Amino acid sequence: MGMWVGRGRKARVAYGFDDIALVPGAVTVNPNEVDISWELCGRRFDLPIIAAAMDGVVSPGMATEMGRHGGLAVLNLEGLFSRYENPDDVLQRIVSASQEEATKIIQSMYGEPIKEELIHRRITEIKKGGGPAVVSSIPSRAERFAQIAQEAGADIFVVQSTVTTARHIATEYTPVDLRKLKKQLAIPLIIGNVVTYEACLELMECGVDALLVGVGPGAACTSREVLGLGVPQVTATADSAAARDFHYKQTGRYVPIITDGGMTTGGDVCKALASGADAVMIGSAFARAVEAPGRGYHWGMATPHQNLPRGTRIRVGIAGTLEQILFGPAFTEDGTLNLVGAIRTCMGSVGAQNIRELQQTELIIAPAIKTEGKVFQQAQKLGRPR
Repeated sequence: MGMWVGRGRKARVAYGFDDIALVPGAVTVNPNEVDISWELCGRRFDLPIIAAAMDGVVSPGMATEMGRHGGLAVLNLEGLFSRYENPDDVLQRIVSASQEEATKIIQSMYGEPIKEELIHRRITEIKKGGGPAVVSSIPSRAERFAQIAQEAGADIFVVQSTVTTARHIATEYTPVDLRKLKKQLAIPLIIGNVVTYEACLELMECGVDALLVGVGPGAACTSREVLGLGVPQVTATADSAAARDFHYKQTGRYVPIITDGGMTTGGDVCKALASGADAVMIGSAFARAVEAPGRGYHWGMATPHQNLPRGTRIRVGIAGTLEQILFGPAFTEDGTLNLVGAIRTCMGSVGAQNIRELQQTELIIAPAIKTEGKVFQQAQKLGRPR
């Protein structure tokens, strides 16, 4: 398996969203009659879409709105909302900075200590708004923050880093024990990020409730450039889904796979689900919402790193309200609005009545799928995100 890249060295071919297409089914279904919901620990969510734990994307208010529409939004407990009583001025400084100064200013703004009382307050704000409170932290703070979050009433806890594994070797500090963490929590535990079959299996064996799949594909992430790491999302999702299915056959426990990053259009979301995902996590598409705290800007989770930033600030603009991004009506033709409508229409076209059936859709390798017959669109820069 794989191709020779040098003497004695092979490399496996991997595929991203632009490399594949979905084959229409022999049976079609009314898009209004498909079921796009997914389930986590016995709780069903109407939308298989999660807003990413980034400060330009999710505030307590944005989380409340996302929950109102049937989706989830993750608030980053390492971010500005748990560091500053009133983060509006800080957000304004970040979005108004020149491109040359943006990373330096972000680093300085994230130097403010995280405050435990603000963690409680932000979770309370989301709960008062009626939304599910989903919060995240990095592994080194996971045990402490998970307990604080659970006491504050959080519904789901996420542990997220560039690469997460069940086995972590370190002598300078004690790595987080994911098995122990899961046993201490009465709420679902989502772990990320991961891209390989073996790492997924080991994390599932730790008892985690869902996995985030993707290293470096995010619009504001630069891990692939800085570290050279990553697996294209279609292959990463398919490999992770294979681990999920094997684990389910062995144990009877189904661990959902959430493709995280790399999706800007409804077509990308459909391809992620067809590749095996149970849900998707998106940042840049929601950073374009009127309700997003980034005011038309978006920056990576690792941008504030003091020594080796692995993210950047990008301008995404404001496309419309959260409701328009999710449900339309779309006033652009590039697939960035009405993501839910795209999922429903795609499912109807491939004959899938639910997400599990969509995961069985025939995939083809089709690198010309976006350019075939599109010479006028290409020349006029139409039909693509802008």
